[in-house]
Order: sequence, then structure tokens, then C-alpha cells
Amino acid sequence: MKVQDAPNAKEPVMVSNDQLEVIEFLASPATYGAATVERIDTHTSAVFLAGSSAYKLKRSVHFDYVDFSSLERRQYCCETEVRLNRRTAPTLYKGVVPVVRSDSGRLSLGGQGRVIEWLVEMQRFDQDQLLDRLAADSRLDVDVMVALAISIADLHRVAASRSDHGGAKGMEWVVDGNAASFAEFRADELDTDASANLIVHTRQELERHGVLLERRRQTGRVRECHGDLHLRNVVLLDGRPTLFDGVEFNDEISCIDVLYDLAFLLMDLWRRRLILHANVVFNRYVAESGEIEGLCLLPLFLSCRAAVRAKTSVSAARVQTDDARRRELYESASDYLRMAEELLRPARPFLVAIGGFSGSGKSSVAKGIAPAFGAPPGALVFRSDEIRKELCGVPVLERLGPEGYTADMSRRVYETVAQRARHAILNGRAVVADAVFADQAQRRAIEGVAGDLGVAFVGCWLSAPEEVLISRAEQRRGDASDADPTIVRRQHVHGTGPIDWAVVDAAGTKEGVVQVVSELLSRSVR
Repeated sequence: MKVQDAPNAKEPVMVSNDQLEVIEFLASPATYGAATVERIDTHTSAVFLAGSSAYKLKRSVHFDYVDFSSLERRQYCCETEVRLNRRTAPTLYKGVVPVVRSDSGRLSLGGQGRVIEWLVEMQRFDQDQLLDRLAADSRLDVDVMVALAISIADLHRVAASRSDHGGAKGMEWVVDGNAASFAEFRADELDTDASANLIVHTRQELERHGVLLERRRQTGRVRECHGDLHLRNVVLLDGRPTLFDGVEFNDEISCIDVLYDLAFLLMDLWRRRLILHANVVFNRYVAESGEIEGLCLLPLFLSCRAAVRAKTSVSAARVQTDDARRRELYESASDYLRMAEELLRPARPFLVAIGGFSGSGKSSVAKGIAPAFGAPPGALVFRSDEIRKELCGVPVLERLGPEGYTADMSRRVYETVAQRARHAILNGRAVVADAVFADQAQRRAIEGVAGDLGVAFVGCWLSAPEEVLISRAEQRRGDASDADPTIVRRQHVHGTGPIDWAVVDAAGTKEGVVQVVSELLSRSVR
């Protein structure tokens, strides 16, 4: 956590605790047996990389949002940092190490003597595997987003509930901090009218959702979260996205609504124009967590995250000595401010149903169109194949027997698709329903959801020759669908009845079909 990332950060108040001797000790190769030492400095810490380890020193500073002013306080925060971050990165956080002074006056890492400082010891990792660097180099694999979303959902599932924080007052604290900072900025730093209008609109949104925010606080959705969940704080370790550097020093920042925690990552991805990545994280997280009721809070949460970045970009620009970098930060601040305002004005929800026999490419099309439609980070996709496995209580890639495809189970699957679509739309989300929809009654039922809620509906039927569908079913691997050539033939025999949805030729490439369906949606729902 840097000072420029804190919601209510002001200029630091330095305290009289000289750490120069310890810093020189940690910067010396002799401390590590002549190993080369690299150093990374931030406003609140200094990290020394040597050999296979990294040692993090907390600077003796006192901000309005963090207090590292005493040795006892730094020890506590080091221990808390290790405890919290071992939830997601147990192999990365080795422990807390003292810097001690022996009777002879020599300093050492551990050993006998008087403790004069405390450090967090971490396993050193390749900095090029940080997700923000991978993103900057266009090397961030979208498949990593699935594992990342699962990791976040797992953290939120085990994190301690903290009903003493968060809720309406917790978000009010964030908005008040933004408002106070915006009021101090000059017009040449940030558009003062736009920032004032943003605060007005944000407070209106906060008031509108105050009851829900409080209900979520009271029912366990405010937890001891990461608190600083953006790409720079995720690293690939052995190919797995690993969350680290969660906030340990201020419960106002870390003990928050789980969706506000997630919103930082979604905003970061959206800002980088990685809309597919953001949508994949969003959909996987919802599937893992079952979070639907709180999704109407996302515009507020995303906007607040962008507003904090607008504010902190100006603060960083003010202390920047490089003119080009200063201009870049001011431009970023303006972009974040525009983004924050836009995020408070989400598009109206709608419902799209993608039907077709097995092998027609429904899921590929659904995933292909979802990022570009609806409020950021795009539409929610409810796939019948995945819901069927969920209802049967088996992993998504485990093949079901005949018991998973009885008439009663299929009825439950389609009812669940419709129920979740209804719930998501009521919470402001655009929805893509992905199922065969071979029976006319199934098609009418999903259309009825949109009709009942008064939102736009688009039904697409993907059509391809039987031999194409059979070939695709034969080649499919590692997918939730259990459909094989026998099932495809059975679907054709069963038929569909009259199709009054838009029929799309699905025999071509996935990209071509996605483009056709996207154009159809653009004409119908925008």
C-alpha cells in the first residue's frame, strides 16, 4: 500500500525515530553473505531483495490512515501482515524477523541481543510475474482470471466477518475522504466542477443503497478482506495467481464489503481496457460466491474506486519532480474522474437468450458478447451445463450419468436459469442465458422473465448442419457439457417446433458468429 492509494491520505507526519542505521545494515551485501541487494522504496516501507528472500521494513511514519511511529506498533503490524497474507500466500510470507543489536554493538538478523527493529521476511519472486507488468506487456492470459476469481472468492469465504466496520458508514468514510481531497485541488489539477458533481451523485447513490449496505454488514458480507486488490498486488507463483500485500494497518481500508474489495480489481482491469479479463473475473466470482443481491452496489463501488485513484493521482503528481511524469499523472487523474462519473450511470439491464443444439457454439458466443454489453464489467452469463452440475453436486467437469438428465432435473435447471436471470436483472445487471432452449415452453419461459421485468429481450438461435455439430461434440474436451454425438442426434430427432428467435448461422468461425450476434444486440438493446 502506497500513500497515494489510501482513501484519506494526507501529507505524512515524520516521527523522531531514526532508522538510518538499520536501513544501511539491510542495504549492505555483507548482511546476506555478500549477496547482491536490490531495494524498493515506497512512502511506507523499504524492501530489500537479497538471495531468495525479501525483507520489508516499515518506515517510522505517521499518516492519518497508518501509524508506524513506534517499535511496538511496527512489530504488531508486521505480525498482522504475515497473519493476514498467509491466507492467500502461505509460501510467500516466511514470518517476522527482528533486527537485533548484540552486546558488542553489531546488528544482525535474529539472534541474541536487543531488538531495535522488526521486518517481514518474504520469499523473493520474479517481479516480471506481477500481473500489472504482464498486463502492461500484453502478456496477461485471460485464463488466469478464472483462477484469480476463485482465489478471491476463497479468501472472502474464509475471511473473518467484521460487522463493526463497513456498511453505509464505511462507504461514507470513503466518499468524505474523496470530497475533502477534491476540495483542496486547483482547477488546473482536476476539474473542480466535475469533481464536485461526482461527489453529489455519489452521495445520492450512497443514500439510495444505505439500507442494503447495512443489511450486508449485519449479515456477514463485510469481512476482513484484502483491501488493496489490484493487479500490482497479484503475482504468478508456479503459474497460479497469488494475492499478497493485503492491508494490515487500517481496518477501515481492509474490513469492507466483499464486493467493494472485488471492485478494485474490476476497476483496474476495466481502466486498462481489459474488458474480457474483467468480465471473466466477474462471472467466475459470482458463480463461486453466489453473490447476486449485492450486484446493484457495483456502480457505487466501482465509481468510488476510480474516484480514489483520481484523487491519489493528483497527490502523486504534486510531489513528482519529472515534468513528463507529472503531466501523465494529471492526465490519469482526469481519466479516472471521467470514469468515476460514467460508472455511476450504468446502462439499463436486458436479457439475451442464446439457444441452439449442442455443438452450435452457444457458450463461446455467450462469453464473447458478455464483456461488451450491460453495465461494467459486462453481462452475467448463466450457463445451463454448469448449473446442472451445481444442482447435482458434482464438479463442473465431472460427467453426469442418466440421473443428471431426467425430465425433472432438466426442469429444475431451466427454472434456475430463469430465477437467476430475474434476480440479476432486478439488481441492474444485463444477463446472457446460455442453454439449448429446444422446447418452445423453455423459450417462452425465459422471454417471460424479460416481459415481467419490462426489459429488452433478444433471443438468438444458433443453427448449423448436424454433421458440424457432431464433429464439434467429438472434439470437445475439458468442458462442462456432457453432450456427445448421440445426444446431438437425439436433439435433432426431438426437434424444436417453430423458432421465432433470430436465427444465426453458426457454422462459421466463433469470431464471425460473435460479431453477427453483437451487431444484432447493438441494434436491439442500445
